[in-house]
Amino acid sequence: MNREQAWKIVGGLTKTSKMPWYSYSIPAQMCKIGAKLAKIPGTVCFNCYALKGFYQMPNVKDVQKIRFASLSHPQWVEAMVFLLTDIKTKTPYFRWHDSGDLQSPEHLDLIIRVALQTPHIRHWLPTREHAIVKTRQGQIPPNLTIRISAHHVDHPAPKTDLPTSTVVTSGATCPAYTQDGKCGSCRACWDPSIPNISYPLH
Repeated sequence: MNREQAWKIVGGLTKTSKMPWYSYSIPAQMCKIGAKLAKIPGTVCFNCYALKGFYQMPNVKDVQKIRFASLSHPQWVEAMVFLLTDIKTKTPYFRWHDSGDLQSPEHLDLIIRVALQTPHIRHWLPTREHAIVKTRQGQIPPNLTIRISAHHVDHPAPKTDLPTSTVVTSGATCPAYTQDGKCGSCRACWDPSIPNISYPLH
């Protein structure tokens, strides 16, 4: 496999302005729980950033659809591992789903397989799909930090043994929005020893 083949199989990677590394996104419209919450005021998904702005550009929407369809490709794991370790796209930190979320336990299996084959990379997977994660909780590799996301703004963190994240109207611990919307030197989201990260409502 070469770079061009791998890129075509998975539909490419995402490059956001917030993080200095590549990430991965699929359509937010395909979120299981998130698509329902997006219709409910007061939830984190209401007025979701991934349902507006840059994410609604036709070229972005088209490539996200390709990525979503590619999840059933038999070489998806091989292609993702290639891109995450290739000289032009390799990355020490990787975020799963800057748009979109887990679709099934089998989807999580794919991500776990990628993490197992890239032990030198810190993976971060934020998700609302706690029930899906529970089916595989004993299989999560140490380099994959799964953060269970709260559903409602200003609500407590979900009750789970895994790291969590919340969204608040004041007192956020995420520093990105005080430093030009960028992670900078912060790596807290990838650190499983930090029990909760709170993000400002934006």
